[in-house]
Amino acid sequence: MARFKENDLPKSKITATSLNKATLIFQYAGNHRWKFYVGLIFLLLTGATALAFPKLMGMLIDCVKNKSYTQANNIALLLIGILFMQSIFSFFRLSLFINFTEHTLANVRHSLYSNLVKLPMSFFSQKRVGELNSRISSDITQIQDTLTSTIAEFLRQFILIIGGVALLATESIKLTLLMLSVVPLVAVAAVIFGRFIRKYSKNVQDQVAESQVIVEETMQGISIVKAFANEWYEIARYDGKIKEVVKIAIKGGKYRGYFASFIIFCLFGAIVAVVWFGVRLSISGEMSVGQLISFVLYSTFVGASFGGIAELYAQIQKAIGATERVFELLDETPEKINSEQNTAPIEKIRGNVTFKNVAFSYPSRKEIKVLKDVNFTANFGQKIAIVGPSGTGKSTIASLLLRFYDIDSGEILVDGQNIYDFDLETLRGNMSIVPQDVILFGGTIKENIAYGKPDATEDEILLAAKQANAFNFIEGFPEKFETIVGERGIKLSGGQRQRIAIARALLKNPSILILDEATSSLDSESEKLVQEALEILMQGRTSIIIAHRLSTIRSADQILVLDNGVISEQGTHQELIILENGIYKNLSNLQFSNS
Repeated sequence: MARFKENDLPKSKITATSLNKATLIFQYAGNHRWKFYVGLIFLLLTGATALAFPKLMGMLIDCVKNKSYTQANNIALLLIGILFMQSIFSFFRLSLFINFTEHTLANVRHSLYSNLVKLPMSFFSQKRVGELNSRISSDITQIQDTLTSTIAEFLRQFILIIGGVALLATESIKLTLLMLSVVPLVAVAAVIFGRFIRKYSKNVQDQVAESQVIVEETMQGISIVKAFANEWYEIARYDGKIKEVVKIAIKGGKYRGYFASFIIFCLFGAIVAVVWFGVRLSISGEMSVGQLISFVLYSTFVGASFGGIAELYAQIQKAIGATERVFELLDETPEKINSEQNTAPIEKIRGNVTFKNVAFSYPSRKEIKVLKDVNFTANFGQKIAIVGPSGTGKSTIASLLLRFYDIDSGEILVDGQNIYDFDLETLRGNMSIVPQDVILFGGTIKENIAYGKPDATEDEILLAAKQANAFNFIEGFPEKFETIVGERGIKLSGGQRQRIAIARALLKNPSILILDEATSSLDSESEKLVQEALEILMQGRTSIIIAHRLSTIRSADQILVLDNGVISEQGTHQELIILENGIYKNLSNLQFSNS
């Protein structure tokens, strides 16, 4: 999988068009938008109190002329009060921006993932999973950082530059070194506090990483998700995880607010103490009064702001680029399928399937006709086998039946009705597929079986496992049905994964069953157990069997031989085996002579 660092993210020029595009993200703020605007008010108050600080410091220095301890003490207390207010303003500014950002980006993540998981297979055939993963992780993270702090900091620095230049005056720099002498102490405190803050940041990243595992699993197993019409289930699973991210991030945001308040109070408080002490020394005649220290402070503010604003501008450019890429995905047209679980029972279909003059080529390879003129009928309860050399379009027929892709011409009918007239959830809700390379998700065996029917009871899951010849090996594990299967089911053998997939299909109780070379990669013992389970699974439903091993389809009601995109032979095993120079006969002779 491709990994992207924040520094690797491309920038986008800041234009009126790109800014308009970027502001679309505020549509996802919902009823949290007010937090951003209130945060801006606190930002302005933070800037105002920051600019008031050098002026009051100048007034404090002027107390030397009057030799007034009382006036010096009062101004020092006023400065402490200003700093206290600034700390409060900074805390609320950060907290509000973080709260606004986390809720907004949770909605963006939810919308992006919901749209992504509902996009058609033609989209996924042309995109890399690593690229999509980067959009939902690195790009969102870049937007998060910008909304949380970069924009606010940019505006704050801009206020300090304008205000500082307006108020700048020629001053003495004599006490500057005294102020700088306290910085190391604050820096040590910042490091200690910063480690505590990073712990929460790491927790957030860990939770985000876990949410990305869900994204990766779903994208890799998107055909299974769509075959079971379980887009709503994946959306709910991801939604639960990002809510955990929001909870931890907001808690971490509060600590960042405490941290910012601590730094502001301690750093500027130390400056007040140094200057106040210097004034007292001057009044007592122990040291000369420096020229107005306001110059030093305003110069420091302006210099620091100029130094940081260029980097902040670059960060905003990256964020605008990230926003544009996120909205590219949000603008993709999804399939018409529910985002939430349909509580009403799915309308059952009988399962009669007809292909009429079907032609098809993949969107990424339009020049190659995979299917040219395919015609066949599979009636309810029949077993229809499709055989032929590799690359002739056998699995493509299954994909078209599931409406993963749109056909170029012809018609596909289910119960006499065009499949494009069916609601997607109804169509796919009546189908199950058992593929050669079974995709299992990284949860428990029970969760993987229940994927066929997420609201299934314990008894239904148990029965499906027994019918799929999976109960015995499941019971052999110490955790039984709670056994974790590992990523993509890596902890189970091929035969075990197949039987879990069969149990999953049984639980769904489909009207149309698709077996895509379900036993081709198994050893003899596993194949026997899987074949027994498949025989139970095929009872009372229409079965489309895509097979390499001809021994598994001898009892099929009809065998279709697909060659060069067309059905060249059609009949039962006995009918096809007697055809002179027939493709099926040659394949059969080759396989059985080898065995």
